[in-house]
Amino acid sequence: MIDDIHHLGFTVRDVDASAAWYADVLGFRRVGEYTAPDESRRKVFLRHDGLRVRLGLTQHRLGSNEAFDETRVGLDHLAFAVSTRAELDVWAQRFSAAGLTFSPVASANSIPGAAVLVFRDPDRIQLELFFDPSTTDV
Repeated sequence: MIDDIHHLGFTVRDVDASAAWYADVLGFRRVGEYTAPDESRRKVFLRHDGLRVRLGLTQHRLGSNEAFDETRVGLDHLAFAVSTRAELDVWAQRFSAAGLTFSPVASANSIPGAAVLVFRDPDRIQLELFFDPSTTDV
């Protein structure tokens, strides 16, 4: 039986810059790091008070330096849940003040009443803040 998601792992071009971005923009905090004995990769582990799942960022010394492209096989995007539709507007204001590029808050056509705010991290990994009224307690 699968109980939960333990962590998500993203490959990034600059692990320190990405870790700082996730902390500054989304409120994650660094909780650990690892460097392979042969220094082929570095990892930074992040936690967020609102999430059970952890985020791991990995930089491969010999990895590609290309930005993320969701049209290639693999991850398409990661959506973080928010509790209210109004929170999306608060995040949009925060992103605007930080100079971040993001989509306007829009209806999520697949779920009635849902709304989404789309943005990208420094490696162009698509992230979303998603409000789904069907998952809130009424």
